[in-house]
Amino acid sequence: MMEFLRARLHEDKTAAQALNSGKNQHVKRLQDRVLADIEAKRRLMDWVDEYPRMVKDAKGRVLWQRLAGELYAGLSQDRRSPVIYELVAAYADHPEFHPEWKPIAGGDQYEPGEDKPSARARAGNGVHQNR
Repeated sequence: MMEFLRARLHEDKTAAQALNSGKNQHVKRLQDRVLADIEAKRRLMDWVDEYPRMVKDAKGRVLWQRLAGELYAGLSQDRRSPVIYELVAAYADHPEFHPEWKPIAGGDQYEPGEDKPSARARAGNGVHQNR
């Protein structure tokens, strides 16, 4: 799913950069906004992957430290991965989009900051699936 999203962002960036705004300031502002949005999405993707990457790179730790880090990374990933589902949902009409990536109504997934379960649940559970 991450590779799919990276490819779509690359396509969006290429299309935005190809716009010829000329003297039209509205088009130029839209182009700048699209490019800034793409960079923000890339930073969110990096944030989702950040802690699990740090755990993988943690060499020289004793066994219990590595295991604790892996457990925490998994929990962190579970909390961060819904961000990717929301970002990738914008491309649901793309031919390479997989139906299991689409957020579905119902379920009892808890989201931080809410007093009750969210109204959204995800089909599947692997953000890093490359399909």
